[in-house]
Amino acid sequence: MSGRPDSGTDPEMADSEAAAVQDEAGAPAQDEAADPAQDEGAARRARWTAAATGAALTLAGLAAALLRLTGPAPALVPAAYASGAAVCTAAAVLGSRGRTRRALWLLIAGVMVMALGDQFD
Repeated sequence: MSGRPDSGTDPEMADSEAAAVQDEAGAPAQDEAADPAQDEGAARRARWTAAATGAALTLAGLAAALLRLTGPAPALVPAAYASGAAVCTAAAVLGSRGRTRRALWLLIAGVMVMALGDQFD
């Protein structure tokens, strides 16, 4: 159509034509402003994920430390597992407080310490 959308046409057609013109120009057809409720939900999921992962890795590290402590492994092995579990505990606490990026790095460091302890076995 060669007429303007506001030149007396049906309002529904005018809106759809305006959206089509915006789509052709490369601009978004709808306002893509961030929804605060979605941001809060994503932040809450990130906190829960960091806290739950930290708690699970803490329990796994403590269980491995107890298993290695009762076996013939050198003393450095259970100490490494226990210290890795302590780092993961700190990550769980930070994650629950909203410091998810730092918690992720601490989780990685804790697992690396546990893996290093496994290499001494």
